[in-house]
Amino acid sequence: MMRFSIKSGFPILLAMLLSLITAACSSQESSSDTSEQSVEASDEKLRSNPDDIYVGFAIDTLREERWYRDKEAFEGAVEELGGQVKTLAANSDQDVQIQQAQLLINEGVDVLVVVPTDADASSEIVDIAHEAGVQVISYDRLIRGADVDYYLSFDNEKVGELQAQEIVDQVDEGEFAYVGGAESDNNATLFREGAMNVLEPYIDSGDIDLVYDTYTTGWDPGVARDELSSFIDSNDVNLDAVVAANDGTAGGAIEALGDQAGEVPVSGQDASLEGVRRVIEGTQTMTVYKSMDLIAQRAAEMAMDVGAGEEISTETTIDNGQGEIPTTLLEPITVTEDNVEETIIEEGHLTESEISDED
Repeated sequence: MMRFSIKSGFPILLAMLLSLITAACSSQESSSDTSEQSVEASDEKLRSNPDDIYVGFAIDTLREERWYRDKEAFEGAVEELGGQVKTLAANSDQDVQIQQAQLLINEGVDVLVVVPTDADASSEIVDIAHEAGVQVISYDRLIRGADVDYYLSFDNEKVGELQAQEIVDQVDEGEFAYVGGAESDNNATLFREGAMNVLEPYIDSGDIDLVYDTYTTGWDPGVARDELSSFIDSNDVNLDAVVAANDGTAGGAIEALGDQAGEVPVSGQDASLEGVRRVIEGTQTMTVYKSMDLIAQRAAEMAMDVGAGEEISTETTIDNGQGEIPTTLLEPITVTEDNVEETIIEEGHLTESEISDED
């Protein structure tokens, strides 16, 4: 039997401890080296083409067909112009969008293009970007209460005017409903203002009774359907017309109309596939087409110029509550059953086979 004393065992213990410490240090050094290599590799990846302009695209959501098309068109246009682009979608979560914008800025984007989830809360994104020396382009939706560098959109007040005008061309008296978009979206406010430009003279004369007038949380078609359906059931109303702010809310309104669908004129916007199909079948009166290829191309050109430090010229300015923002507004187009072919089909937005649901 082996005897072991502290005195005789001390050198062995010391050797074991030294061995463990050396191994631990070696492990830490190895871990540190791996971490540094990882950072360097990441850095190298981001700067693989240091001369290329790097564009960040922070988009509200990709849950709607319209925004997915914008993403594809914008990314393609940036790449064709020789830039790099990264898109992050927040799925309508403002906190997530702020985090994503910060991530893009941390990755070294030269310019940030933003489709804001919340017009007011997105002012924080502008502040973060400017602190990092990055300019911000507000895409389609205006960011309010911040020194946005540029705003590119369509004439959204005119969109509302086109919607309401097409409806009153069909019916100019009776009980009307206005189904708006998300109040957190500045465009929804502009659509309503445009619609009221057309409707108010009829309302003032008593020809039109605006019995329903509300915004729709999150632009959610289900919310639009449920709220309008509840109103109709609770008030025993037979609506004569519905001015809906986009194709999604139009679809919800049409569901709420039930047996009246196809008899009651309903407006829309975005020229979505389902919206255009409803226009063809007669349950939706019209949609407004805002060329996604056009706005994506113009936004890409603007982003590349801003990233290159070039001076940008715009046609007008818009007050966003903070100041006059340099603005470019594009023209929207009314689409009805009569001009589908020469508008959205001719431009390639949708094909005849898609609209007719042919395989």
